[in-house]
Amino acid sequence: MNSNLPGPGDAEEVQSDSFTAEPSETPAADPSETAETASEETIMEQPITENIEEDAPVETETTPDDEPTTMEEVMAGDLGLPTFKKGELIEGTIISTSPTAVLVDVGGKSEGIIPGRELERMSRETIETLKPGERIPVYVINTRDVNGNVLLSVNRALEELDWKKAEEYRVSQQVYESHVSGYNKGGLIVRFGRVRGFVPQSQIGADRRQGIEGETPEERWGGMVNEAIAVKVMEVDRARNRLILSERAAAREVRESRKESLISDLQVGDVRVGRVVSLVDFGVFVDVGGAEGLVHLTELSWQHLTHPKELVKVGQEVKVEVISIDPKRKRIGLSMKRQEADPWDAVAINYSIGQLVQGTITKLTKFGAFAQIVDAPEIEGLIHISELSEQRVNHPREVVNEGDTLTLRVVKMDIENRRLGLSLKRVNSAEYLDMDWH
Repeated sequence: MNSNLPGPGDAEEVQSDSFTAEPSETPAADPSETAETASEETIMEQPITENIEEDAPVETETTPDDEPTTMEEVMAGDLGLPTFKKGELIEGTIISTSPTAVLVDVGGKSEGIIPGRELERMSRETIETLKPGERIPVYVINTRDVNGNVLLSVNRALEELDWKKAEEYRVSQQVYESHVSGYNKGGLIVRFGRVRGFVPQSQIGADRRQGIEGETPEERWGGMVNEAIAVKVMEVDRARNRLILSERAAAREVRESRKESLISDLQVGDVRVGRVVSLVDFGVFVDVGGAEGLVHLTELSWQHLTHPKELVKVGQEVKVEVISIDPKRKRIGLSMKRQEADPWDAVAINYSIGQLVQGTITKLTKFGAFAQIVDAPEIEGLIHISELSEQRVNHPREVVNEGDTLTLRVVKMDIENRRLGLSLKRVNSAEYLDMDWH
């Protein structure tokens, strides 16, 4: 018996106890074959052609390899029963169950036993599936134990199937969704069925890495246990008990998948609470439930901004309204300012043409100067170049500078199009003397 194979009672613990961040270098060994026996079989299988006349009857010489080597093989040959090898994965049908053993039909007239020690280590869900007549995968632990039984393991069979499944995921690069089950000093442990996979720190997703703090593994990773995680299989080495996973590799596909799902559920006008994930010159990207939408610079605030950092920072929670959805281009347009009171409503109520206001010059252009109303900083009005002075002005800088705070007169109001016209030259105009007096 190969000493590397676990006993029937140890089947459940093989994977979980042996996995570390630095996997063991112990090679896998097939209990039934070695290089020596393989070479002997190759030699024996070659035809003997010397000194044989054509059409003469050939007598086959019996070699030691042609003869049964164990008592069970002799009995199986005599009875026409199938033979098994240790470490083989086969299918069987449950004949009967009891608290101490499960009897399994493994083909022909052969029966195997799943011992009670293994049953004690099974989950309730697995035990409930063991019913007479059910087909189940089993792993051959021993072709003949001390009692003459074929010793089987369901746990090892399911584990081997998970290793095969992991290899399929490695080849296809399909995303696998699971949960963080633990950690060590180098990264996170993630269950792939019954197999423990490892996500090194370098392969953890950017969003999750932002939450890494502390010096000890518990401080860094403890809060992530039981969190959902989507990964791709990067390496499968059954012999070394090594399964390497990557959250980073799966991140892009996960985002796209979540965005498609979110877009199908969203409607214009929906209000969500999201988290700021990045700032760019033209706006802010906000995660609104697994997908990111853009809040353009002009939709951040009613107040004039030159860069998003003047208002928000990465990680901040914000309330946004969905203002556009483009399913084909997978784009979501959001607005923050529409969740605030519209300052133009106040302008319509509190201001009138001819009224004097205080304004601060914010920007100069060749056609005029923009001024921010001191009492309503969300509102900017335009002082057209013709309203700066009674004298001819070639450029606004000849009269005003950015940062100047001036008394201005309201000369135009267009609430519907959100435009406010201001004048500097008409502040002392005689046409407004009566209004100024009152």
